[in-house]
Amino acid sequence: MTILVTGGSGFIGTHLVRYLLRETGHGVVNVDKLTYAANPSPVPAATDAARYRLVVADIADSRTLADVFAGEKPGAVIHLAAESHVDRSITGPEAFIQSNIVGTFRLLEQARTYFEGLSGPARESFRFLHVSTDEVYGSLGPEGAAFTESSPYEPHSPYSASKAAADHLARAWHTTYGLPVIVTNCSNNYGPWQFPEKLIPVTIIKALRGEPIPVYGRGENVRDWLHAADHAEALYAALECGRVGRTYNIGADNERRNIDLVQSLCALLDELAPSPQGSHGRLISFVGDRPGHDRRYAIDASRAREELGWRPRTDFLRGLRETVLWYLENRDWWEAALARMDVPGTPGAWGVTAARGRAASLPADGPGD
Repeated sequence: MTILVTGGSGFIGTHLVRYLLRETGHGVVNVDKLTYAANPSPVPAATDAARYRLVVADIADSRTLADVFAGEKPGAVIHLAAESHVDRSITGPEAFIQSNIVGTFRLLEQARTYFEGLSGPARESFRFLHVSTDEVYGSLGPEGAAFTESSPYEPHSPYSASKAAADHLARAWHTTYGLPVIVTNCSNNYGPWQFPEKLIPVTIIKALRGEPIPVYGRGENVRDWLHAADHAEALYAALECGRVGRTYNIGADNERRNIDLVQSLCALLDELAPSPQGSHGRLISFVGDRPGHDRRYAIDASRAREELGWRPRTDFLRGLRETVLWYLENRDWWEAALARMDVPGTPGAWGVTAARGRAASLPADGPGD
C-alpha cells in the first residue's frame, strides 16, 4: 500500500515517514511545500528510496493534489501539513488560515473525490487520518484534570483556532460525505530534527551560544511532552486500528512546568557540554508573556491505550538526554536551519535576520512551547 503523507518533511512528519518506511513495508508519497521549517534531508538517507517519493507542492493546490491521488492511488492519507508555531500565528495569522484551513479543505475535497471513485476492498480499507493538537481544547487549571476526546474546544491563538477549524472540517467530511476520517490530538512533541523555534531546541541552542534563554512570564505554564518517535507509532496504530469517525488523544503523561524543563536542559548541558563561564542556568531570562498563553495542557490517552494498543516507549528523562546529545552532534543542521529562518512579517523565537548564511538573535523575544 502507498500512504500519502502531507507535511512529511516537518518535524513530526520526518519521524513518521522514517517509521513507515522502516517498520511497515508501505510506500510513502510525501506532499510538502518545503517551507522554512521543512527538513527533507533525513528521510531518503534513512530509508529505501524506491518506496519513497517527495512531491513539492502546497496542499492548497487542488490540481497537484488531484494528480497525486490519480497517479499514486494511495490506500490512506495521513494529514500532518500545517503551520504550527503559536508565536508566528500571532504576528502573521494569514498563513495559518491559508495552510491549516484552506489547505485542509482542499485536501479533504480531493480525498473525497478519490474515495468516491474507489470500490470493493480498496474502498473498504481507505482511511483519512487527520493529525491535530491538544491546543484546540484551550487551557486547563493548575492540576488534576486532563483533556479527553470529549473536552470542549476553546482555542486561544490563531494557530489553535485554525487547527480547531481543520478538525471540524475533517469530522464534517466524515458525517456529511462518508469520508472515513480518524482524528488524533497530540500533546507537545520533542526529539531530534525539531526546528529551532520551539522551547526545547531554543533552550539548547541559546545555551550553547551563550545567549539569554528566554522563558515566558515566570515559566509556570505546564506542557505534556511526547517524543516524536512515540507519536509516529501512535499515528500508525490509529491508522491501522482506529475506528472511523473516532478521535484519539495522544500523550505520554509527562507534564512539566516550562521553567523546570528549561532548568533540566541546562543541567544536562552542564554535564554534556560544560561552559567555562559557569552553569548554563545563569542564562535564563524571564520575558514578557505572549498574548493568550494557555496555562496548562495535559492529555488523557487512555482511549489510545485501550483501543489502539499503543503506549509510549520513551522514558522522558532518557529522551531529553538523547535530544540534547543529538543537537550537540548535529550543529551543522541547526545552524543551517537558523540561516533560513527569516520569514518577512513573522519573527520567530530568535527574531532572526539571515545575512550571509548567519542568523542574528534577539534575546528579548520569547520561545514557542
